Amino acid sequence: MRNPAVAQIQPLEDALAPFLGQEFAGTVVSTLVFFAVIAIVLVLNRAVFTPIVERVLDNRGLDPHARQPLNKIVSIVVLFGGIAVAFGFAGYGSFLQSLATIAAAATLAIGFALQDVIRNFVSGVFIYTDKPFRIGDWVEWNGNNGVVEDISFRVTRVRTFDNELLTVPNYELTNNVVKNPVAKDTLRLKFVFGIDYDDDIDRATEIILEEAETHPDILADPAPSVRLNELADSYVGLQSRVWIGDPSRADFVTTRAEYVQSVKERFDEADISIPFPQRTVSGRDAWEEPVSFVGDH
Repeated sequence: MRNPAVAQIQPLEDALAPFLGQEFAGTVVSTLVFFAVIAIVLVLNRAVFTPIVERVLDNRGLDPHARQPLNKIVSIVVLFGGIAVAFGFAGYGSFLQSLATIAAAATLAIGFALQDVIRNFVSGVFIYTDKPFRIGDWVEWNGNNGVVEDISFRVTRVRTFDNELLTVPNYELTNNVVKNPVAKDTLRLKFVFGIDYDDDIDRATEIILEEAETHPDILADPAPSVRLNELADSYVGLQSRVWIGDPSRADFVTTRAEYVQSVKERFDEADISIPFPQRTVSGRDAWEEPVSFVGDH
């Protein structure tokens, strides 16, 4: 069966054949049709497809930095589709089949070579869709922590609290447990106050609760609580649990420092001590002066 696209351009080939020859006329017309179709596809992409994609991304509420790579991906897909259509209209059917075979083999080879890139790209898509964290969030993973500065489809950039910039492959963040302390509106703060065994536990508990209730950044609901949770070698451990609102790393550190300092000052006023670890060293035999220390007599 004759290709309909070839039949449509045949009259133009016949018109040019007396001047260029039948074979050369066919080549010229096919080339012109090929590039004309590509030009039309590029115009349609800019005038139709790109605005549609932008509208869809706006409706999805994606961040601005996510739109550029998505637009590029859509443009590349449209371009390859346009090339396939242009081959068909230009009558390059057999060449298109060969190109498809070569492209399939190249895609397989590139896929093996770019496994990490593809894996990180897919992980980046999951980060955008699942939204385990956002730009500006404080996150912790695998012993690392910091504030998210940028999220791309391949890597996420995190600024540590030592002002170091970590470029983290997205796969590492989706394949491991990521702690996001500021994902919710409140954050629980825990701290263990160690007091001496001879001190008054009830009085120490009252002080810890009073200082929590008077601190402006500690919430009244949920209410602060204190529990005796440890009988250590040298102290009795009273664990305080308080909540802060609209948490950030700076708020967390500041509130904890102010709260612990105020409790320590109240302990000093009430003669409640925070003991230091004690160790008893004993030996079976009496100590003897080393021979090297003994003088000649």
